[in-house]
Parts: sequence; structure tokens; C-alpha cells
Amino acid sequence: MDPVKRSHDVRQSFGIVFQDPSLDDELTAYEKMFFHAGLYGVPRAETPEKIEDLMKFVELWDRKDDFVKTLSGGMKRRLEVARGLLHTPAILFLDEPTTGIDPQTRNYIWTYIKKLNEERGLTVFFTTHYMEEAERAAQKVAVIDHGKIITLDTPANIISATGTASLEDAFIKLTGRAIREQEASGVDRLRNVAKRWGRR
Repeated sequence: MDPVKRSHDVRQSFGIVFQDPSLDDELTAYEKMFFHAGLYGVPRAETPEKIEDLMKFVELWDRKDDFVKTLSGGMKRRLEVARGLLHTPAILFLDEPTTGIDPQTRNYIWTYIKKLNEERGLTVFFTTHYMEEAERAAQKVAVIDHGKIITLDTPANIISATGTASLEDAFIKLTGRAIREQEASGVDRLRNVAKRWGRR
């Protein structure tokens, strides 16, 4: 689909979970889901049931009336995943979805996402710095170094081609051992711009 001519249809086709938190702390968990449903045109008659189903699945239904700011980091991440799936997208983009959350929540999120992939045919496109996560969850992996894809294959084939024991070892062999400079996140860049404007 042409994203310029059919922007609404394109937007409807995918869900997204951003690397940086993108929830309004002053809304309740339910209000956040309801607001998203309105933005994405989920039929009003279907909205309550869809919200309840998804919030129960990510085990947040009992916290539906709690303000987002009172939820733990892992709960917020699960709410963001539920929100991204609310309008039944064909593809889900996840930008480092498990950064900073505990192993139990990380495992729960991936179990749920893999189930959606298998049962609904949902395509999942994700970025991660956790190589064991990519090795376990991804059917195909692109290793990116300095903004360029240097290999694209199944985890098993990448490990075999590099003669290593794990995807992490393969990644290091392909990209070298030098420590990488981390670019500032979008939020960090906005904060820096705000600071500069504040000094004027």
C-alpha cells in the first residue's frame, strides 16, 4: 500500500511498541487502551471486549483502573504490547521491547508474542541487543553494524557459517570486539533540544 495515498490503511495494518515509554501516566490503564482504540478506529461495540481480552491475556485486567504511573516497568511494557495489538494488526514492530524488565516478564512477553505469530500468523519485526532473545525467538536475523546489514539468515545458519557456539559469539565475530558508541535515543535528543531552547 502507498503510505502517502492510503495512510489510514497503512497505519491500521501495523502495531508498534516503541523503545522509549509512550504511555500517558495520567490515564488509567483502561483509559489508555480505550483512547488507542478510538485513534485506530476499533468499532465502539467491539472495544470493551477486545480491551478486556487483551488486558486479561497480559494479566493486567485487575489493574485496569490504576493510573499508568503506578504500574511497574514490566507492567507498562505489557500494557504497551496489549495496546499495539488492540486493532488486530497484520505486523507488529517492537523496538527493544524487553529492555529493562525482569526475566520473568521478558519470558512472558515472548511466549505470548510467539503464540500470536503461530496462531494468528502475525508477523513480528523486532530489534534487540539480547542475542539469546533473538536466537530463541526469531526465525530470521539481520545483523546490523554501523547502520548496514552485514548478514541476514536464520540464527542456526549464522552460527554455522561463523563456526561459533551461539548467536552472541557469531555477532561478535562478525562485528568485532571494539565497544560501540551508542547513539542518543529520540527522547534524549528532544531533551537536549529543550535544554538549548531553555537557555535562550
